[in-house]
Amino acid sequence: MNLSLVFTRIFFFILSVFFITIYMIGITVGNVTVNAFIGLIIGIIFAFLLFGFDIIFRRFNLRAFNIAIIGLFIGYLMGQALVLILHTILHISSQTFVLMPQITEILKIALFLFGLYLGTLMTLRASDELYISIPFVKFTAIAQKKKDLLIDSSILADTRIIDLSSSGIVDHHLVIPRFIIKELYAQVEMADEQTKSKAKRCIETLKKLEEIPALELRYNDTDFPEIKDQTSKLFRLARLLDANILSADISRIQSASIEGIRIINLHTLSNALKPLMQAGEQIRIKIQRYGKEPRQGVGYLDDGTMVVVNGGGDYIGEIIEAQVLSVKHTSSGRMIFCNAFDQEGYEYEETDDQEEDIDGDDEY
Repeated sequence: MNLSLVFTRIFFFILSVFFITIYMIGITVGNVTVNAFIGLIIGIIFAFLLFGFDIIFRRFNLRAFNIAIIGLFIGYLMGQALVLILHTILHISSQTFVLMPQITEILKIALFLFGLYLGTLMTLRASDELYISIPFVKFTAIAQKKKDLLIDSSILADTRIIDLSSSGIVDHHLVIPRFIIKELYAQVEMADEQTKSKAKRCIETLKKLEEIPALELRYNDTDFPEIKDQTSKLFRLARLLDANILSADISRIQSASIEGIRIINLHTLSNALKPLMQAGEQIRIKIQRYGKEPRQGVGYLDDGTMVVVNGGGDYIGEIIEAQVLSVKHTSSGRMIFCNAFDQEGYEYEETDDQEEDIDGDDEY
């Protein structure tokens, strides 16, 4: 917990206890000491209620808070307008019929709450059409804004991010936190050889990203000194900026779902963009090893997709022509079943052993 947050909580704790205690002491009814003690207890309870609201609204970003405030303001104006209209109608028709004062007040309260609720709800539903610019506070109707992408260290360790950035699809949207860069340089100085090599590779990737002119890579200097874990810092910053996280670390996806942060995984994106093969297509494949079935060979496409070729076991180390029979999706990616051209009449069955061989022994 940082010092500013501690100071703010202590300050409001003292204010709550002080004002409520002074108010209770000023009450002429009862004993002054008893009133002061009651005020002290109520002030402490109220202060802890404030801290509870802080915990409840911790996940709300500034943009959502501003939109809610604007909604309340618009709802207040709408409620006041409805009350004014009712007051005018009652004044004009006062000679025709007269309502009891209690009924009139209830109608005014009901109309005011209705206007307040309707205005707030309509503003929240139209939040994608509002943009709040601080400190100028202006309203601009825009289409739904594309979110920025925070980059973690696992992405910098994967050179595929360079090709993705060069494609132009993420132009003006990549943001790198400064605390990640500091951590990389610290690893270069003090870490073991393996970690140091990985950190150097990340820094080299970062320099190559900076050289892409249209990318306009941005840096964010926000840090959270009270948080030591890099993943927690990244989630906190993503919530603060209302951004998504681009990562190559699969283990972060489950944590992000708990935190309410969206992770865009580079491996999932890569698998989604792999070219699909249709039954009957012809491919050229180099047979690299034997499969589990007799005369079966296994090869790999350039993107790492495993190709199982019936009759390919006779051509280890050779590039042969094969015909696609089917494409199967597994938890590890895609695998393609083919027949070598001299084995077109050969029938085979996709067995569980083949899938275990692919899922257990090979990675994409």
